[in-house]
Amino acid sequence: MSEPILEVTDLVKEFPIRSGFLRRRTGAVQAVSGVSFSVRAGETLGIVGESGCGKSTTGRMVTRLIDPTAGSIRFEGTEVTAASGRRLHDLRARMQMVFQDPYASLNPRLTVQSTIAEPLRIYRRYRDGGAERVRELMELVGLNPEHASRFPHEFSGGQRQRIGIARALALEPALIVLDEPVSALDVSIQAGVVNLLEDLQDRLGLAYVFIAHDLSVVRHTCDTVAVMYLGRIVEMGPADEVYERPQHPYTQALLSAVPIPDPGRERARAHRILEGDVPSPADPPSGCRFRTRCWKVTEECASLAPPLVGRADAAPGHLTACHHAETEVVL
Repeated sequence: MSEPILEVTDLVKEFPIRSGFLRRRTGAVQAVSGVSFSVRAGETLGIVGESGCGKSTTGRMVTRLIDPTAGSIRFEGTEVTAASGRRLHDLRARMQMVFQDPYASLNPRLTVQSTIAEPLRIYRRYRDGGAERVRELMELVGLNPEHASRFPHEFSGGQRQRIGIARALALEPALIVLDEPVSALDVSIQAGVVNLLEDLQDRLGLAYVFIAHDLSVVRHTCDTVAVMYLGRIVEMGPADEVYERPQHPYTQALLSAVPIPDPGRERARAHRILEGDVPSPADPPSGCRFRTRCWKVTEECASLAPPLVGRADAAPGHLTACHHAETEVVL
């Protein structure tokens, strides 16, 4: 088995809370708290969870769009958190990002030709066959190269997302962070974009970090799934294992909310309903952060944060952070 192309260890991000006339720090929002994972070339890691759990923040730290508070990010053997200047500039050519909103992520004043060519110009590669490279990229993502002179408002949402994917591919990256790339698209368009991403991965050997809240999309596209809650990974493992044999109560609740098209199975299966609201990341609960909404909570949950470990009855690589983890078939 090949070595991971990306290794994230104990990643932490805190956003300071400031108040008063002097803007003194009075607290911190704990957006990400000790997240660790790895991705190999040609593999897809899916990160799922409710809004505000730290998924997008994690993705932006991986690409150094925001700086981590602590932790390690190693990409192709290089420590990303220590890189700066020219070294960081070169690393970013190998790590690209596709954003959630295809309407906001494209400059409305630039044509498609200029948008896709922009990374080539920044890295001084356009003069060496840049125009032909733009045509190749448009064909690669299923766009007509004859439309290169058009502006973003002349394309549909799905086409705009394809433009964003083409732009991300311009510098031949090894890793692409996909921040909810299909959540803003119609359901009928989502499948086309997901199939495109899978085809590109097969052809180019890309590694993906796929951030999403749609569990069905993640199951279809990802090799490994990490479930996040309030800044921490609570369950992680092979996609089939996590979906078919979830062990953490939070994962079980998320999966039980996914409808089954068979009415008989839908009525017969166990439903776990999450009660209450997600606690504030500025003041997370002690111990297990999920305990305020968990039906298995005990005194131990309040005093001790459970480590992310494998259980004796779990498949290799299936890790859970829960004192009372128990396999439950919910789908």
